Amino acid sequence: MELRQVEYFLAVVEHESIGGAAAALGVSQPTVSQSLRRLERELAVQLFQRLGRGMMLSAAGRAMVGPARRILRDTAAAEDLLAPRSGPLTGRLDILAFPAIASGLIVDVLGRFRRAHPRVAIGFGALRDEDDAAGLLREGHCEFIAAHLPLDSFEADGRGQGTGDGAHAVDDGDDAVEVLPLGLQEYWLAYPPGTEVPEGSVPLADLPDIPMIFAPRGSSVADEFAATIRRGGRRPPVAVLAAHREAWGALVLAGVGGTLLERSLVEYAADDAVVRPTDPPLARSFGLAFRPRNLSPVGATFLEFTRDHLRRQRESDLE
Repeated sequence: MELRQVEYFLAVVEHESIGGAAAALGVSQPTVSQSLRRLERELAVQLFQRLGRGMMLSAAGRAMVGPARRILRDTAAAEDLLAPRSGPLTGRLDILAFPAIASGLIVDVLGRFRRAHPRVAIGFGALRDEDDAAGLLREGHCEFIAAHLPLDSFEADGRGQGTGDGAHAVDDGDDAVEVLPLGLQEYWLAYPPGTEVPEGSVPLADLPDIPMIFAPRGSSVADEFAATIRRGGRRPPVAVLAAHREAWGALVLAGVGGTLLERSLVEYAADDAVVRPTDPPLARSFGLAFRPRNLSPVGATFLEFTRDHLRRQRESDLE
């Protein structure tokens, strides 16, 4: 197995097609296709199901993603160790973020880090299920996971312990997980354009009788907010149960119903949708989870960079 085959494999995973991977890599589609077939022959497994022009990971392919990303990070770390001490930081940083918090602070930190270290490649993927966080870190799919706290998949494995800077560790044998809190994600109500809603905060105990867009049960954030609304005594009608949160804003603007969205997204839509804060405020803490002993030089630098950014932010808030 060659390193280039691993790179091509991950490019197809990220772009979900050979054409997209070839364009991103700057090579021809037959080059990528032939490399994948050679890799499958060498491993004696089928990594993808070919569906027209698309590519869907097989069970073996899904198991390959974590080790493949770890190979690239380890290779980059070895190259960095051999590079001159005075040279720029190089390598790859892989982060998975739950879509609800894949904006605001985490994007700001990534942008600042990339400007400070322009030779570092960043993989910023979507974490579809926060319950998968522990397994994805263990299998090497990424070095960091940005998700809501507490991370139940970690807390079920061990007992949290303080580590300073507001962070805490979860005892998991010789490979402990550490969680660095980043802040609070506030959620606001968003209603279709033209909806008549009084100005100011909307009491959860007196929500308007407007159909709402919610996630199916099983989403930790959606379940928590639904329970909060029920405790308030009002149960607005359900317009749509939409598992794909990325579609909620579009559904609101299309007039389907109202919903709860993270404040950073709602404020962008304020010129079109009708947006209101809630009373009491709805918020959820979020943070970064990682395994300190498994961090690459790039990962360790990013962690310290993030901690410095949080310290500066706290000092600025106190001024």
